[in-house]
Amino acid sequence: MARRLTRRELLTAGAAAAWPLRALASGAAHNTLAVGHLTHSGLWNPRPTAMRRLLWEVAKRTSIEVAADAVVLEAQSRDLFYQPLLYWASDGAFPPLDATARARLARYITFGGFILCDSVDGDPTQGAAGSFRRELAAISEGREPSVIPRDHVLFKSFYLLDRAEGRTVASPDLWGLTQDNRLSVVLTVNDLGGAYARDNFGYNLHEVIPGGDMQRERAFRLGVNLVMYATCLDYKEDQVHIPFILKKRRR
Repeated sequence: MARRLTRRELLTAGAAAAWPLRALASGAAHNTLAVGHLTHSGLWNPRPTAMRRLLWEVAKRTSIEVAADAVVLEAQSRDLFYQPLLYWASDGAFPPLDATARARLARYITFGGFILCDSVDGDPTQGAAGSFRRELAAISEGREPSVIPRDHVLFKSFYLLDRAEGRTVASPDLWGLTQDNRLSVVLTVNDLGGAYARDNFGYNLHEVIPGGDMQRERAFRLGVNLVMYATCLDYKEDQVHIPFILKKRRR
């Protein structure tokens, strides 16, 4: 029986197809996780320290080795294929991407990439979310993101969660696109980055409402789950971290 390719191997194949010479010298097989932070012509970086803080939490809580901060990338860049996870944030609507950027993102998710879309303004249909939905339809042949069921493996890939939370709880749901029976895109309207962002002295930059510190903690747990799902394609629905889940349920 043929072995199923991991997400990192799929992305390496995508990099080879997009840029063969670079693929030979790439660090794609390195164990350190680097997150790509996508730019666009709107307010693409509303929470500049968010990914740095999330990566720090991932390193502290899991066995994943992480880079110190996200790598800023344009959507047109071939370097997308060297990142298993792309963070795509916006505060408000942004103009449409060009054809090259859309084609590159379409290829990225086809070869196993994972995109987290983070809307700061909190409107599920307009603003940033409306722009994300427009671009996702463009890169997925018109498909619309659908609500991710609460029993999906994403909600139990490391922590057991029953809803989505961030700096706000504009919606307890996450929306997603699937590719070959896996989630390739997740959209949240709860400003995850706002829950993570800290200043240079280590103080939280934004109040988390309505749940305060516990809500912030649940936002971090969701972020860890997202990273685990994005980097570990080989999860099976009922076999995810079984010892961990049983231990949590006994508590």
